[in-house]
Amino acid sequence: MTVHLTTERLVLRRFTAADTDRLVELDGDPEVMRHLTGGRPTAREVVERDLLPLYFDHYRRYGDLGWWAAEERAGGAFLGWFEFRPTDRRDRGEVELGYRLRRPAWGHGYATEGARALIHRGFTELGVRRVVAYTMAVNSGSRRVMEKAGLRYVRTFHEDHPEPIPGSELGEVEYALSASDWKP
Repeated sequence: MTVHLTTERLVLRRFTAADTDRLVELDGDPEVMRHLTGGRPTAREVVERDLLPLYFDHYRRYGDLGWWAAEERAGGAFLGWFEFRPTDRRDRGEVELGYRLRRPAWGHGYATEGARALIHRGFTELGVRRVVAYTMAVNSGSRRVMEKAGLRYVRTFHEDHPEPIPGSELGEVEYALSASDWKP
């Protein structure tokens, strides 16, 4: 079980309770949350009561398949997080890739770098057979990251959201990459 993953510019590590303020700050930025909640922040209580316990539970259940705090390798600045977790509790073969970065980290290739590193580890060390990722159809930045990480567009679909946010009327998109189609 790996506690961290290092790339050229990133350190991906497990979350700890000491990351509460970092997560609250990340999810408090309306632009970061625009395609997730319409810009509404995640309350501190939700981070403490729901999110961090969920992350810790995944570490216990799945080892290296879960959420990773992302930091700059030079200087250690918190950049955000990556998700690389099983889509089905009974099968570790398909994982969902996700990422959420602070605005100052946008446009520097960190999301692609972290995504590629997780995909590589998944296919070469963790027995992953397929990686999937989802975002709003209008989230062109996230879609570009998926494509640069090697995932390909699969479909557009519509979900019934109790509180629709701007752009949700255009649907969600799924991207995927199988181990057999992956090129390291």
